[in-house]
Amino acid sequence: MIHRPSWFRDDEIMVSTAPTCGLTKGGRLLPLVDRTTGQRVQVPDPETGELVDAVDDQLKIDMEALRAGATTATLRFVKATEVSMRRAVPMYYDRRFDDAFDDDMKSERFRAFTSMTIGEAVKVGLLSIRNGHGSPTQSVRVGTVPYIKVSDLRAGLVNINPTNRVPFAIAEKFWRGRSSGLNAWDLICPERTSKNIGDFCMLMPGQEQVVTTKEVIVVRPGKKANFDPFYLMWALTLNIVRDQWRRVIFMQTNREDVGDRYLAIRIPIPRDADHATEVSQPFRDYYQNLAKARDELRAYFAAKPDHHFFIGTAEEGAADVADLEEDDAFSQ
Repeated sequence: MIHRPSWFRDDEIMVSTAPTCGLTKGGRLLPLVDRTTGQRVQVPDPETGELVDAVDDQLKIDMEALRAGATTATLRFVKATEVSMRRAVPMYYDRRFDDAFDDDMKSERFRAFTSMTIGEAVKVGLLSIRNGHGSPTQSVRVGTVPYIKVSDLRAGLVNINPTNRVPFAIAEKFWRGRSSGLNAWDLICPERTSKNIGDFCMLMPGQEQVVTTKEVIVVRPGKKANFDPFYLMWALTLNIVRDQWRRVIFMQTNREDVGDRYLAIRIPIPRDADHATEVSQPFRDYYQNLAKARDELRAYFAAKPDHHFFIGTAEEGAADVADLEEDDAFSQ
């Protein structure tokens, strides 16, 4: 006869999202570190009384709480009907980030907002989402059209790497036409292979004609949206939104993957266009002022073509005439 623990439930499954289990990747004891001081926490040894390093083992704390009939921040029961073996990852069933979103939406700051998931926003036409173009091999990165990798998406901006550019003919194959299909102010986010999944960057004017790796998603306001890209950037960078990505990113053996689970992430929806403009004005000012400064610098390079510097899709100043003519042909 199989022993049934006191905490066992037929209709629920115990899930622990403990981030530590007392061991490092190398199999050594994982010391507990004070996050304020950065120093190791020390406790008396139960046998000798001498101070020794405390072990960071949240899983043990969860199991002791389970045995005592208590709960912790990382221990909860989930209805068995909600658990799928296709998504048997503990973090996926952690509701802390969703609860934090719900709590904030009830606060005075978000009183005038409603909310919906990204998937719902796509269905009703508030959002439009597409994937990246593809991934050209290293051997063809010898042209003038920038190829944007996941590592080029940092700190809210798309950073063009001049060593990763492909010929226009190759770009056309990945674009499936003469144009990239991208717009200025599009939001681009890594979809997999990177720790910065969920961090959105904005495509600046002049950067539209690039080839993006297939492992990104491109998001823009839909036809029925009552907000612009700057509001969308404001909403997607909120902590209560960004934290939800932790729940939907699953770790694979060689890379991280988000699949289509990001469609379940919830975002605040403004009351109307004026409301959206008001709350997102700092983002609008930042990106538009940055675009203005880029235009001024581009004008300087046009007058004094003796610099090696990248702003848009072509090298400013130092590029030869043929390269500039080709770039002009697809940057209109």
